Amino acid sequence: MKLMTTAGIIIIGNEILSGKVHDVNSHYLACELRSLGVDVRRISVIPDETEIIGAEALQFSSQYDYVFTSGGVGPTHDDVTMSGIAKGFGVKLVSNTEIRNFLTSRYKHIVNSSVLKMAEIPEGSDVLISEDMRFPIVSYRNIFIFPGIPEYLTTKFSMIKERFRSSGFYLKRLFLNTHESEFAEILNLVVTENPLVQFGSYPIRGKQEYMVIITAESKSRDDLNTAVNDLIGKLPSEVLVRIE
Repeated sequence: MKLMTTAGIIIIGNEILSGKVHDVNSHYLACELRSLGVDVRRISVIPDETEIIGAEALQFSSQYDYVFTSGGVGPTHDDVTMSGIAKGFGVKLVSNTEIRNFLTSRYKHIVNSSVLKMAEIPEGSDVLISEDMRFPIVSYRNIFIFPGIPEYLTTKFSMIKERFRSSGFYLKRLFLNTHESEFAEILNLVVTENPLVQFGSYPIRGKQEYMVIITAESKSRDDLNTAVNDLIGKLPSEVLVRIE
C-alpha cells in the first residue's frame, strides 16, 4: 500500500467542533479522492487557531502527497487558515496582486480592509484564477486551501480534481448471512496473508438476506482476486450470499 497516492483532509472551524454546523466537506472529499485513486489516510477537525492550524498543516504536508483544507478563508476575525499555514511553515503572509485585483473587480464599492484580507496568502503560494470562480484557488506546496461552504468547495474541487488522479482501486463486496464473530478469525488470517489488499467488515441491520458486508480493495486486480479467493476458500460455503 506504500505505493499509493495519499491524502489528508483538515476541516477547520469552531462551528464544526461545537456542533453548530454539520461537516459534509470531509465526506465529499473522501469519496471524490477515492474515486480518483487517492487513499485518504486521515481526517482532522481543528479549531480556528493559528498555532493549531499551522502545526496540523505542517505535519500533514510532510506525511501525505496531498493535503486539503476546508474553512477559515473569509474576511472575518475567525478566518485564519492562511495565517495559520504561513506561521506553520515559517513564511510571511503577503498580499497577492492577482487576488487583490480580483477582489477589487468583484466587490467594487465595498472594498475595505476586511475584503482585502482575503488577498493575504502564504508567501510562495500558487494561485489559480478563472472567470468561473467566485474566488481563486490557492495552494501552498502540496496543500490545497478550500472554503468551508460546501457549494463553493465542490465547485472548486471539481475544477482541479483531475490533477490528483492516480491508478484506480479495484473493489469487491462479499455479502454474508452470519455474524462477524463467526468469521473474524478467518478474516484476520486472510488480512495478514494479503498485505496489498485492504479489507473492511460492516455489520448491516434490517436485511433478511445478509448480515455483514466485507469489502476488499486493491490497486492490483490480481492481488484482489487472490485475496478474495483465499477468503472464499476459508469461509463456510453456506454463509456466502453473493459477491459483487
